[in-house]
Amino acid sequence: MSDTPDEKTAEQGAGKRRGLLRSSALTGGMTMVSRVLGLARDVVLARMFGPGDGTDAFFLAFKIPNFLRRLFAEGAFNQAFVPVLSEYRSQRAHAEIKALVDSVAGSLSAVLLLLTVIVVVTAPVLAIPIAYGFREDPAKFALFVDMLRITFPYLLLISLTAFASSILNSFDRFAIPALTPALLNVALIASAVFLSPYMVQPEMALAWGVLIAGVAQLVFQLPYLARLRLLPLPRYNPKHEGVVRVMTLMIPALFGVSVSQINLLLDTFIASLLVSGSVSWLYFSDRLVELPLGIFGIAIATVVLPSLSRKHAEKLGDEFAAMLDWAFRMVLVIAVPASLALILLAQPLIITLFQGQNFTPDDVVKVTSSLQAYTLGLLAFMSIKVFAPGYYSRQDTRTPVRIGIIAMVANMVMNILLVFVLDFAHTGLALATSLAACLNAGLLLRGLCLQKIFVFQPGWGVFLLRLLAANAIMSVFLWVLMGDWQDWLTWDIWTRILQITVLSVGGLLLYLVTLLLCGMRLRHFQGLE
Repeated sequence: MSDTPDEKTAEQGAGKRRGLLRSSALTGGMTMVSRVLGLARDVVLARMFGPGDGTDAFFLAFKIPNFLRRLFAEGAFNQAFVPVLSEYRSQRAHAEIKALVDSVAGSLSAVLLLLTVIVVVTAPVLAIPIAYGFREDPAKFALFVDMLRITFPYLLLISLTAFASSILNSFDRFAIPALTPALLNVALIASAVFLSPYMVQPEMALAWGVLIAGVAQLVFQLPYLARLRLLPLPRYNPKHEGVVRVMTLMIPALFGVSVSQINLLLDTFIASLLVSGSVSWLYFSDRLVELPLGIFGIAIATVVLPSLSRKHAEKLGDEFAAMLDWAFRMVLVIAVPASLALILLAQPLIITLFQGQNFTPDDVVKVTSSLQAYTLGLLAFMSIKVFAPGYYSRQDTRTPVRIGIIAMVANMVMNILLVFVLDFAHTGLALATSLAACLNAGLLLRGLCLQKIFVFQPGWGVFLLRLLAANAIMSVFLWVLMGDWQDWLTWDIWTRILQITVLSVGGLLLYLVTLLLCGMRLRHFQGLE
């Protein structure tokens, strides 16, 4: 007997989600390589330089192009460009797609080149409000200015790299864009090890490493664009129909994406007013939270946005809703155990990775407090990566803007309350960021549900019970075997590595086995049940 149309549609939807699962796994695997190298980079920085004036200056200088990169490249631009490119791919000829790519490349390059020149020339003036807390130390302030001039051109290079990545992702080439960030980590590690001994100020080598990485990342992706016959020949054509549409979508998205980035930048600015080392403490704790967020959250969002955009263009509303539900379940399966593990294993993890001659036990305590505060928002951070594409893929950039502004204002108010009134210092900044992210994610989900765009699929009750059981058993395992974290300070590095490996691998296996025993199977994530 042949399948009914509904059964065929369901099976086709399940097949597509299986493809998404494979794409997410591939992207996550490539991203994991980059994140592991990123972790190695942070270990090198912590052990070679430690928290201090030089690293504070570098982290703040690098934060500026990173902040703008997430606005112009991976943020607003990506969310505006991918839906337009996906529509062109579904409905236009290759020649029209190439014309769009060339025109967007020319317009993006022109704007960013002008901005780069302005910042490099006026760096001493721009540095005053950005690094206001450094002005009491002229040497530290001057170092920041020099680093800003070296690192800022990275914005142009990495934005063009992100543009190339958007094209590759839209054509289902996920591996190369996911692997590209690894080059930054390789460049920074190499600069720290081989270049810093020749610098008067050793941390200056890190700034040069950022610039070298920008060139390497861009060049790395060009051959793969050529294979698609989409290697850009930049053409300044701001009146091109596709460029106009991208800009129209990008302007409100710019405000929406900038909300979280402005919050992070504000956190860094306030941290520069606090005791020396505060910027570095926040950096190291943020990097540990970014590990699961970068490997899994961004991997899921990367493959979901182009697919959601195509489903919207093809008017497949039921599949659109099912895919959002699938992505949210994936986030819960990953974010909940990751959050619990980071909170429970915070001190042992920080001691194993960072503690040494230049990273003291006091630094361990400081980083632990901000790490645990950031981790409270990990589920929200990852959920935003799924919920926001639910709007952007439908070319609705205004709703996330309104929600983002609410979250930004709430974050600013909580920063003042937690840091200056309740005296939580740098930990207050991390906690305010997490609480604002929870508000942001909650409002995004509420909006999707009210518009019937996100529809909870069958099986949520059983799914949550399985998740609860697996996380409870894993948490007990970690809590019992971890012991007193201060004992870890007395162990040699190999004992620490062995112990953290046993805890991490053992906790992960116990979590997965418990899910299996509770009846969860791979097909549950493929949409078959």
